[in-house]
Amino acid sequence: MAFSERKMPGICSVFLLVVLFAHSCHGFYLPGSYMHTYSTSDTIVAKVNSLTSIETELPFSYYSLPYCKPLGGIKKSAENLGELLMGDQIDNSPYRFKMNVNESLYVCTTSPLNEHEVKLLKQRTRDLYQVNMILDNLPVMRIAKQNGVSIQWTGFPVGFTPPNSNDDYIINHLKFKVLVHEYEGSGVQIIGTGEEGMGVISEADKKKASGYEIVGFEVTPCSVKYDPEVMTKLHMYDSISPVNCPLELDKSQIIRERERISFTYEVEFVKSDIRWPSRWDAYLKMEGARVHWFSILNSLMVITFLAGIVFVIFLRTVRRDLTRYEELDKEAQAQMNEELSGWKLVVGDVFREPDCAKLLCVMIGDGVQITGMAAVTIVFAAFGFMSPASRGMLLTGMIILYLFLGIAAGYAAVRLWRTLKGTSEGWRSVSWSVACFFPGIVFVILTVLNFILWGSKSTGAIPISLYFVLLSLWFCISVPLTLVGGFLGTRAEAIQYPVRTNQIPREIPARKYPSWLLVLGAGTLPFGTLFIELFFILSSIWLGRFYYVFGFLLIVLLLLIIVCAEVSVVLTYMHLCVEDWRWWWKAFFASGSVALYVFLYSINYLVFDLQSLSGPVSAILYLGYSMIMAIAIMLSTGTIGFITSFYFVHYLFSSVKID
Repeated sequence: MAFSERKMPGICSVFLLVVLFAHSCHGFYLPGSYMHTYSTSDTIVAKVNSLTSIETELPFSYYSLPYCKPLGGIKKSAENLGELLMGDQIDNSPYRFKMNVNESLYVCTTSPLNEHEVKLLKQRTRDLYQVNMILDNLPVMRIAKQNGVSIQWTGFPVGFTPPNSNDDYIINHLKFKVLVHEYEGSGVQIIGTGEEGMGVISEADKKKASGYEIVGFEVTPCSVKYDPEVMTKLHMYDSISPVNCPLELDKSQIIRERERISFTYEVEFVKSDIRWPSRWDAYLKMEGARVHWFSILNSLMVITFLAGIVFVIFLRTVRRDLTRYEELDKEAQAQMNEELSGWKLVVGDVFREPDCAKLLCVMIGDGVQITGMAAVTIVFAAFGFMSPASRGMLLTGMIILYLFLGIAAGYAAVRLWRTLKGTSEGWRSVSWSVACFFPGIVFVILTVLNFILWGSKSTGAIPISLYFVLLSLWFCISVPLTLVGGFLGTRAEAIQYPVRTNQIPREIPARKYPSWLLVLGAGTLPFGTLFIELFFILSSIWLGRFYYVFGFLLIVLLLLIIVCAEVSVVLTYMHLCVEDWRWWWKAFFASGSVALYVFLYSINYLVFDLQSLSGPVSAILYLGYSMIMAIAIMLSTGTIGFITSFYFVHYLFSSVKID
């Protein structure tokens, strides 16, 4: 996925827009990072991120294994909120390069491996853990040939296990290839938001600038058996002879007790025609574009079908009935009321207060907050403001947006509460419930998952200090803003019902089949819009692939909103036509039931696409995060459907003249 580092997206985006229009721009680099130029022999230090595996989904620190440590000690890079929540732990490494200097160097030799270290190395090797290295903010890429086809991965394995063997071998020699582009600028000024921000190139000065940009970072991992007696005489960064990756296992470094492992690397700098703005293209190659378009066309067909039904309801049925109704005199209208059946007969009950009115208001408020957060985030990402070069930016931006959209959540919930109750009494309780309902569910699920991660000693566990930060953001920003929104809701004009509600509820005719069956079935239509894109999103999260087709995602979001609105309107009209005036919750779940299918699809993805996922801990983590996603989707889609249905019913009955 595209993630970010050390940035506040709202402020930065506004700043960049101002810069973009205020300066005569020569180019605007999106996505990317703040451009660095290096002179020959400049020192560049690679960084290491957490070890990751698609087998377990439990990240671990790079230095949890017996790897060589830097001379000056381990130094952690500053991390933002999104990176910490994602389990990233970026540290410096002993691998340092000199620009345009090809060399083969010795790093270190470990002390004899003890039983615990051997067990850990074997476990990480068999769980297919990958080492994630970063140079100039580019992840290291490994390219291999399989059946004549080039396949690329980010990272390289901790080790490997030969087929039909119980022995494991460690990767201890790395052959790096750094692609550089010679840069000669005239009148170039870089304006950025920080170390990994976005750059604007403008012709402001006529100063000359030149150097080399890093535009690619590749590695070929090898396992090489060295003589420890010879290697221990060397010092870190002493030169060694270049090494060819051995094909024979007896020349590879086995993992077993009392073995001393020597780590070495070589680096080759290769000039490339790739320009700096295009250096992420290799990582973000969009595979399956035709599948995305198929998904969109499929959704358009569903929308057209539903739009046809809505068109018939409005223009043929509703307008025809209303025209006939309005042409009659009062006596004929009274007689018609006695004879007619359908939605016109529930006119005195259609706006009767629903069961669990407070819970409905709370869920609508949270749904407005989640929908707003998702829409703004996807729009910004589609326009390139969520750079993949900046890890954690997407998640950090979503959290910040969610906090500040508490105003909208409080306003929507309290205004609906006033509409249902006819009074503002109890608005504080509603606002507090809105501020605590969805975040409370997420907090409970994350706490349970965190205890599991703590027990596994994973870097994915949220530190105690971050817990206090999240609680502070929740109660010091989100809750007060939600209360402010609730207060504004009490000052807003309440929505007036177009008809009066009878004191005695009308009896609902018996149905041949449960109405909830139709409501649950309606969720299949929004799911049909969503499920193909959902596959790519799940693959991005759980299989470590980059997801950067936010343009497609924005289109799918717009189509999903339309489908949810149409489905809910059609279902609400169908219920009113059979004299079922309890439409409130059914309108919510007609579109909100898509969350059930999303969760079931997540289970299907776990069983059939994540077959390599090993152990109950990994499965519990997957299901926990899937549950959070499903609840958020339910609140968001349910809110879209409910609001559309509410205004549809309001319009429908405001057209009926009742004494």
